[in-house]
Amino acid sequence: MREKLTAAEMGRMSVDEYREADKLPLVVVLDNVRSQHNVGAVFRTADAMRIERVVLCGICCCPPNQEIHKTALGAEESVEWQYYKETLDAVQALKNEGYTVYAVEQAHDSKTLEEAAGEVQRDKVQSTRVAVVLGHEVFGVQQEVVDACDGCIEIPQYGTKHSMNVSVTAGIVMYRLSEAIRELRIKN
Repeated sequence: MREKLTAAEMGRMSVDEYREADKLPLVVVLDNVRSQHNVGAVFRTADAMRIERVVLCGICCCPPNQEIHKTALGAEESVEWQYYKETLDAVQALKNEGYTVYAVEQAHDSKTLEEAAGEVQRDKVQSTRVAVVLGHEVFGVQQEVVDACDGCIEIPQYGTKHSMNVSVTAGIVMYRLSEAIRELRIKN
């Protein structure tokens, strides 16, 4: 019989231990994401992948917030976050910090997520510091923000819809890029 692990058996760190732990140089920027549940889900996944921080922009709701907490389950307390009124300011600040910034958007000349992960693994991304911008649930990433980014990443899709939920997309992107960064660290 397969018994599920208890919380004690999983050996999870405390919030304080998490704050002190080494993080992956991966930042998620939310560009006008309106759903507080989506924001909370991004925090929860960011905690699971131990990424550096979440940047909330524009109309995004910020912690403390009961609706964010319902989905984040406390991850909004462990994951570092910042707020910018304008997403362009966040993108510029990240570039100034040495991040390669990708919009997660379907665009001409966008790379697949797998191609972007391959670039990270080949250390083609500047210092392996990566930021990804995810956009509004209906309108996506603002065009002016797409224009300011170093490139675009898209997840290939094979059904009838042309998009996925922003928190689902964020989870897929965070997982794949965090694995690429971890693999690069193992090689070096």
